[in-house]
Amino acid sequence: MTILIKGGLVIGPSGASHADVLVDGETIAALYAPGRGPADVETIDATGKYVIPGAIDAHTHMQLPFGGTEASDTFDTGTRAAAIGGTTTIIDFAVQRYGEVVHDSLAAWHAKADGNCHIDYAFHMILGGVDDESLKAMDRLVTDEGISSFKLFMAYPGVFYSDDGQILRAMQKARSNGSMIMMHAENGPAIDVLVQQALQRGETDPIFHGLTRPQELEAEATSRAIWLAAVAADCPLYIVHLSASKALEQVKAARDLGRNVFAETCPQYLYLTLEDQLGAPGFEGAKWVCSTPLRSGKQSHRADLWQGLRTNDLSVVSTDHCPFCMKDQKELGLGDFSKIPNGIGGVEHRVDLLYQGVVDGKLSLARWVETIATTPARMFGLYPRKGVIAPGSDADIVVYDPNAHTRISVETHHMNMDHSAWEGWEIDGGVDTVLSRGTVVARGGTYTGRAGHGRFLKRGLSDYLL
Repeated sequence: MTILIKGGLVIGPSGASHADVLVDGETIAALYAPGRGPADVETIDATGKYVIPGAIDAHTHMQLPFGGTEASDTFDTGTRAAAIGGTTTIIDFAVQRYGEVVHDSLAAWHAKADGNCHIDYAFHMILGGVDDESLKAMDRLVTDEGISSFKLFMAYPGVFYSDDGQILRAMQKARSNGSMIMMHAENGPAIDVLVQQALQRGETDPIFHGLTRPQELEAEATSRAIWLAAVAADCPLYIVHLSASKALEQVKAARDLGRNVFAETCPQYLYLTLEDQLGAPGFEGAKWVCSTPLRSGKQSHRADLWQGLRTNDLSVVSTDHCPFCMKDQKELGLGDFSKIPNGIGGVEHRVDLLYQGVVDGKLSLARWVETIATTPARMFGLYPRKGVIAPGSDADIVVYDPNAHTRISVETHHMNMDHSAWEGWEIDGGVDTVLSRGTVVARGGTYTGRAGHGRFLKRGLSDYLL
């Protein structure tokens, strides 16, 4: 099918220009000066609207088993919600646990996703057990499977935790094969001590999830990961879900030295706070239990993170989408905050929430597009197939209406959750039309795609590595 998107302001990382975009089949065929495109083709009127590349959420957890339950969004429900919200690619995490074979674990994630995704998808690989066999598997995944990033955990002893020696070995392997190490940077053993001490004092409410994970333990782990990466010949390192000012200081210092160090943050850390959300009355705060935790609104975390996005010390905004319902899931932690499944759902709302940053004067239009689309594509080996509106790129396109108004609510969202972490939030703007590889999958908030449209993407290496 041939489609001409007419009259819009096309936004990319280099700025904005008025152009008409011709889609031929699954790819972008050409960009024309306004009014110069072909006649007698189907058209989408984008007058007064922005035309941006489909967003890429580089950090999701569909159907993740965790905390005695499983994330409530499947690849079907989660990618459908993502599409409606303007995200046309996700990079999810396949999980290898202790004692499992890496390729068997990857096969299990392929089985979950295959035929169920409404948009394109790729995988990172979580290494839950770093040993000789998993290190060999890293090479094979890079060369044969199109998986070029590996996540390690400095938290969750007994679940995903890797010690410093294991981390160093994995970093050395990543440096040799060109892949990226993604790090959950919190000092897990120290956190476990604080958690047990809080429970012994009878401090069981959700707010203590945040109070027992202080920013100092995120900063310490971030710094330690950065120095371990230095020992591994400047292994590429990407800090996931960075939430706190002191951790950001560690990343900034490394980047100022020209190191291969990158970081993402998430919408929840840009807007929400420990006091207002985790500290909600009764058990209500469980809705916002995630790790790293929400930080205090009495400190400068949110302002510092917005500044980090402007200066590129924070490269990407992802969601860490890992939803759990309150009923029968979050309620597993009634009377013991340490048993609340960690995760917030937001894959449907990231494009809108970051656009509100544009409205509020915290981001430029070009930086908005960079953080939600172009930089994730470049960071994780998908560029220029994804992340840009250019001839030859996939026709993943969002028509965004700055004059629309979006109200977020559990009553209207499409994620498989019985609550919204963003209930009642108002956004000055809204997703109008979404194309995935040339197919209109959402229009005016109505879904028009299908399960199985999404394809698995084999990724190359990062474009940012020195």
